[in-house]
Amino acid sequence: MTKLMKGRTGDWEVVIGLEVHAQATTKSKLFSGAATDFGAEPNTQVSLVDAAMPGMLPVLNELSVRQAVLTGLALKAKINLHSVFARKNYFYPDLPQGYQISQYEQPIVGAGEITVDLPDGETKTVGIERLHLEQDAGKSLHDQHPAQSYIDLNRAGVTLMEIVSRPDMRSSDEAAAYVEKLRSILRYIGSCDGNMQEGSMRADANVSVRRPGAPLGTRCEIKNVNSIRFLKQAIEYEAARQIEIIEDGGKIGQETRLFDAAKGETRSMRSKEDAHDYRYFPDPDLLPLDLDPGFVDRLKQSLPELPDEKKARFIADYALSPYDAGVLVAERETAEFFETVAKGRDAKLAANWVMSELFGRLNKADIALAKSPVTPEALGGLIGLIADNTISGRIAKDVFDEMFETGKDAAAIVEAKGLKQITDTGAIEAVVDRIVAGSPDNVAQYKGGNAKVIGWFVGQVMKETQGKANPKLVNDLLRKKLGG
Repeated sequence: MTKLMKGRTGDWEVVIGLEVHAQATTKSKLFSGAATDFGAEPNTQVSLVDAAMPGMLPVLNELSVRQAVLTGLALKAKINLHSVFARKNYFYPDLPQGYQISQYEQPIVGAGEITVDLPDGETKTVGIERLHLEQDAGKSLHDQHPAQSYIDLNRAGVTLMEIVSRPDMRSSDEAAAYVEKLRSILRYIGSCDGNMQEGSMRADANVSVRRPGAPLGTRCEIKNVNSIRFLKQAIEYEAARQIEIIEDGGKIGQETRLFDAAKGETRSMRSKEDAHDYRYFPDPDLLPLDLDPGFVDRLKQSLPELPDEKKARFIADYALSPYDAGVLVAERETAEFFETVAKGRDAKLAANWVMSELFGRLNKADIALAKSPVTPEALGGLIGLIADNTISGRIAKDVFDEMFETGKDAAAIVEAKGLKQITDTGAIEAVVDRIVAGSPDNVAQYKGGNAKVIGWFVGQVMKETQGKANPKLVNDLLRKKLGG
């Protein structure tokens, strides 16, 4: 069901298309051998090609092509065996050659699709229009000098995969879910690290509004949004801005806008160009790119199990809910961690411990899963102790806390602290008899119909046994003794 925005004069439908610029995972740039390491000193990763020195010619990076094709295959997209690089002519203050080498009419990847998981549990398919390769621009620095701008060319020429969606999204939540899913797929196959904070993945959002069922409205493009939270804010602000203008009798002008994260608003950058304004023409220094079908087939065979397939398997093999499976497959390393924990064990219990206890502690300590002090094997061992009744679930949480703090094995902690669960019926029965005999008022309440009072009895037994009594055994014995 399409989510509508309320205006003063009725309902509006927001139409969103995204252009995501994903930096391909390569050690050198698209057309030169210069390095691509993040955080290097300004202008230390610039070749003569990047600096557009006379006579320098671009040479295509094979790994960039591989990453683009691999990404296209993961997006279930058409791989174009013939593609062409073009010059996109535009004033780039931080791209010395004065044009960008990109792809236009004949991109390397054609139509595909992504299935996204929405917050309400529904799924939606978003169409991919194309993926093309292009070089990134450098960076203008305006805060280094009161009267001058500096230029850093380290990013100039870095490989970008521009992934263009269809205008299929209808809310900021859908746009956020799309970027999250796309990021997950890119990280699964290793074609982009998806680090938005470092600029290796950025989104341009094309936003327009219309009355439900009406023709598409005039779109505005919000450039270079570098976080999913900011993307949602930018779309919501821009949609509300356009609705207000139209309802006041104005018209939306096609333009490019920037999102000001500090103010939470978009502002005009420049009027939006159309394709003909860029004067595209095939780059005379680069031959058309022709791919061998065998090359594409080999890359297809190399694809790992992707998030959608892994989610379906987790639901089928581990009997997990779609939500739990979706959380666990969002990152490849999380899925692998869970499968190690769950191997030969209760998968639902394993999922709960990974998502609740482990994720909770990692988030609180601001530690990445890769650096977790509790290994998947160690967490699996703890769950094994719960499953075979060596310890109770409550004691397990205390053991887990110590595992997280010390990195020790669960069995060693349980042995050293004498935490093994009491499963001796006779020993527990003696405690139950003593507490029941000493609590005639509570016994009368229970027999009078107050079933909740059994919780008090359970608490007393667990207190006397220091939490080591088997809870199920305690409940069974109490109901027997109390006549329940």
